[in-house]
Amino acid sequence: MQRYIGLDAHAISCSFGVINEKGKKVGQAVIETNGTALVEHVKNIPGRKSLCLEEGGQSSWLYEILSPHVDDLVVTRVVQKSQGSKDDFRDAFRAAEMLRLGNVLPVFKEKGQFSKLRAHSDLYGKMNSDSVRVQCRLKALFRSRGVPTAEGDLYAPEQREQWLNLLPVAYRSAAEVMYQQYDASCRAKLQAAKLLKKESHTHPISRILQTAPGMGEIRVAQLMAIVVTPYRFRTSRQLWSYSGLAIEMRSSSDWIPGPEGWQRVNLDKTRGLVRAYNRTMKDIFKGAAVTVLQHRMQPLYNDYLRQQQQGTKPPMARLTLARRIAATVLAMWKNKEAYDPNKYRYER
Repeated sequence: MQRYIGLDAHAISCSFGVINEKGKKVGQAVIETNGTALVEHVKNIPGRKSLCLEEGGQSSWLYEILSPHVDDLVVTRVVQKSQGSKDDFRDAFRAAEMLRLGNVLPVFKEKGQFSKLRAHSDLYGKMNSDSVRVQCRLKALFRSRGVPTAEGDLYAPEQREQWLNLLPVAYRSAAEVMYQQYDASCRAKLQAAKLLKKESHTHPISRILQTAPGMGEIRVAQLMAIVVTPYRFRTSRQLWSYSGLAIEMRSSSDWIPGPEGWQRVNLDKTRGLVRAYNRTMKDIFKGAAVTVLQHRMQPLYNDYLRQQQQGTKPPMARLTLARRIAATVLAMWKNKEAYDPNKYRYER
């Protein structure tokens, strides 16, 4: 007896919709958003249980507490808002029906031994975003008063008095408060980075991955927290797509009538990077590529120069470099071996 369960989660209540293998509705319930109550309700549903819920703020927690009590649990990505009539039970039954038909886009949720590392990685990402946001506010304040910020270090403590003197008196107190906020955000970011590095070093694989070109402690820690296991990706192409580094081709009106029937024509296809990707992963590998270029790390730097000599534009050459770093890191992780420049060479 198969049961497909859809869960529509909210801060106060969770709505369950249950259907059988033929798509018939066999149950529904509203349960308080309480771990014990949710687990007890799921355990009382008879038969083989497959549960589906949408990605959201509580999805990680729900996955952790409910996955031991069902045979399958899928967290699905929300592609677009549902049209027409909408309520909690409709959303729950829609999720159950999508799971029954296999029409779901799963989101990877398994954390395993990296649960604490992921928590610290999320914290560091938020602190870093806050720091950048305050920087943008400061720069916007100076620009709004016609003060150019291209030259000099706007955020350096020893130069702040000079910058403040360039502002009208009415705006200096606002800038001073923003500087205080920036200092506080930097201290929080530094503390978050220390926690992230400390937790990362408790896993031996981090020391191995840090030997890869351009991959420092922070990037490796973020990578481990997101990927969790390299065996999610059968080849590097799946990793490229997940990281927003894969190129996809788009075409339209590909067929024309001919003497022997419909014939496919060779058209110039639109090229572009995949649009659904993990932004942090893309920042990791593109940042690693920039580090390789800045420090002229061999042999990848020579390969980058060779691409430019062959006519490749710099943005595409950097993209290729980021893809090669990603492929190298994936191979190192799977083989549990440190970076060897002689092994991971790309000369043709």
